Parts: sequence; structure tokens; C-alpha cells
Amino acid sequence: MRLQLATWQEVDTYLKGCNGIIIPIGSTEQHGPMGLIGTDALCPEVIANHVGEEAGILVGPTISIGMAQHHLGFSGSVTMRPTTLIAMIRDYVLSLSRNGFERFYFLNGHGGNIATLNAAFDEIYAERSLQRGSNQPGIRCRHKDWFTFPSARRISRECFGDREGSHATPSEISITQYAYPEAIKSMPEDRADKPVRHFTDADDYRMLYPDGRIGADSFLASPEVGERLVKECAKEVIEDFKGFVAQP
Repeated sequence: MRLQLATWQEVDTYLKGCNGIIIPIGSTEQHGPMGLIGTDALCPEVIANHVGEEAGILVGPTISIGMAQHHLGFSGSVTMRPTTLIAMIRDYVLSLSRNGFERFYFLNGHGGNIATLNAAFDEIYAERSLQRGSNQPGIRCRHKDWFTFPSARRISRECFGDREGSHATPSEISITQYAYPEAIKSMPEDRADKPVRHFTDADDYRMLYPDGRIGADSFLASPEVGERLVKECAKEVIEDFKGFVAQP
């Protein structure tokens, strides 16, 4: 069930049985020679929409631009400043909380968002704490990275081993291939460079990783692996979400 495809009356009905929502969040950034620029947003969105269809959980609009300043050396990449993303997450949560949502489950597809997500949650909690005696219902936020679920790690090890890498991975590209077969790209079987050190700004990243990949043999991706990842991760998201909403 997607918020954007529902009416306000349907949302009211949903809130009578559940006060939680899944919010996919990712990034718009280069993913090597064959990875789609929207990969980090598309992956959690695809998994979340599968969760919505399977379990009737409401899925909010995807936050598709995240913290990607280090990718700006590649055409098409877009970033937000940390303060901008924090403000956006805050307004998103507080908008929905006004009418009864209390549990916000962010399904993340981009490692660069993690610190900012946690900072945004702290800002939201601080704002509520400072409103002494406001009598407002408690808000709780959780973030989970789809690629850290046990099923994702297991399938990645089984299918790609040490050729998974850490950016433009065959796992994430497999998910986009499954979801968007019309947009599948190809590249030569050119092994990716292994990580050298942590990067800093966009120019530093481009110097270290000229084609955008970090240790990832993207060409190993396949739609079949993508289907497995989506369906197995969705099962774990459903279980984790239900436990989160059920907590006092």
C-alpha cells in the first residue's frame, strides 16, 4: 500500500489498525559503468513496495536524494547538505505525526545517509523533549539498511563472494535489473580496483576510483539474484517492522 496511491480516507482507516509507516531513503549518485544513478533509492523502494503488497504496510514517498557529495565528480550525481537532509526528514516525520503516525521506519539504501539519519532522529527527539507538557504522543524512528539484513548478506556471499565490493555492488545492481529489466546496462568484465583508503571530497573519490566502483565487479549482477534479494529482504523487513510497531 503506497501513500501516494491512497486517499486521505484510506489513510485514516489504516491508522485505526497501525500507526507505523515505512519510508524508503536512498541517494541519486553514480554507480559505475553499468549501475543506474538511482540505484540507492530504487533498491529500498522496490523492497518496501514488495513489503506493502505482501503485508499491507503503508509505504511513504521515497527520499531519493541523500548525502552524496563525494560522488559529485561524476555527471548526474545530486547531493543534499547534512542540514538540508535533516530538515527534510524532520518535516516529513512531523507532517505525518500530526494526524496519528507514531512509528517511522526508514529503509535505507545508502551508507552515506546513516550519520545524518541518526542526527535527524536526535533533532526530532530533542524538539519533542523541549516541548514540556505538550501531551503529544511519542514518536519513534528506526532506520535499517536493506543490505545489512542477514538474507542480503547470505545471498551476496553465496553469489558474489569477495567480488561484491562496497559501491556499485552486483547485489544492488541485481535488484534494479529485476525491477527495471528495460534499463539493464552492460560493461566489459573488468575487475574493479580494491579500496585504497577512505575518500574525502568529490575530487579525491574520482582520483581513487576513476570508473566509480569500489571493489565491486558489477558485471556479475543478474535479475534472478535481484528477485531473491527483494523477496528475502522483504520478509525480514516485515518481521522487523511489526516488532518495532508493537514495542511500547
